[in-house]
Amino acid sequence: MLADPVTKHLVSASPILKADETVQQSLTALRASNDVGRIVYFYVVDEDHRLLGVVASRRLLLSPPETIIRSIMSATVISIPSTATVLEACEYFTRYKLLAFPVVDEDQKILGAVDVDLYTAEIMEIDRRQDSDDLFQLIGVHLTEASQRNSRAAFLGRFPWLLCNVLGGMLAAFIADAYDDVATLAVVAPFIALVTALAESVSIQSVSLALQALHGQHPTWAIFSRKAAFEVIVGALLGISCGLSVGAIAFLWKGSWAVSASLFLGIAAGVTASALVGLSIPFVLRLIRRDPQLASGPIALALSDVVTLLFYFNLGRWIL
Repeated sequence: MLADPVTKHLVSASPILKADETVQQSLTALRASNDVGRIVYFYVVDEDHRLLGVVASRRLLLSPPETIIRSIMSATVISIPSTATVLEACEYFTRYKLLAFPVVDEDQKILGAVDVDLYTAEIMEIDRRQDSDDLFQLIGVHLTEASQRNSRAAFLGRFPWLLCNVLGGMLAAFIADAYDDVATLAVVAPFIALVTALAESVSIQSVSLALQALHGQHPTWAIFSRKAAFEVIVGALLGISCGLSVGAIAFLWKGSWAVSASLFLGIAAGVTASALVGLSIPFVLRLIRRDPQLASGPIALALSDVVTLLFYFNLGRWIL
């Protein structure tokens, strides 16, 4: 059903108000009408039935009878084009959190409406079939594809965040240069890529988990605090486990407890910090009203590399 045209699933968009009528005329017409949609939004049209705006129920009921509808309507109304599919309509419900949307043709004339029953029915159908393709994932992919249809817009949307990788790489290079007494050691240099790769992997896992947790939920500092505490514990367990594994292998290879301890502590600290960084970036971006989808990964990776190298080199300098 996701590929169906949305026009196959229209319901009544009534009651529809006329922009140049008064509140009294509109209320009289509403009382006399038998055509009322299941979810009532008061859409406003002109004489040619073109969509102009929407009126809040409170304003309609509390405005003086002689008030012209046009003067109390909001011109900011979100409509779905008649060429849209059910999947695209579901995208609107996910993005804008409304209970219904008017469907308009190319001339902005209202053809009908789609309400939230369409969205919930599709979710129930996917649950019943137990498909591997989750509706929210499909909508997320569709949103990403839609934003990339224009190559220039896609470039401008993605390139600035890739500069985070450039900046992170340069900072990592500066750190390695500043700790050249450690970074160039034969017992340290071979493990740099491994240490940063482990931290990056955990960071990206935490980013993915944070994005899932944020789906359909307004972030707060209280939620962030709970998630951060949990992720630090998980990150520490992952870091300790990976550090022990790598440290044991390094000891068998190099025969040095110092090298083994340096790797264990560096990986444990770097992975723990990277887990917290990966969780934090999406939350912070959402809290400052920025889209975390494109930005979280590059920022988290860059910060993870920097933090992990600082831990690894400083511990290496102290132990070795």
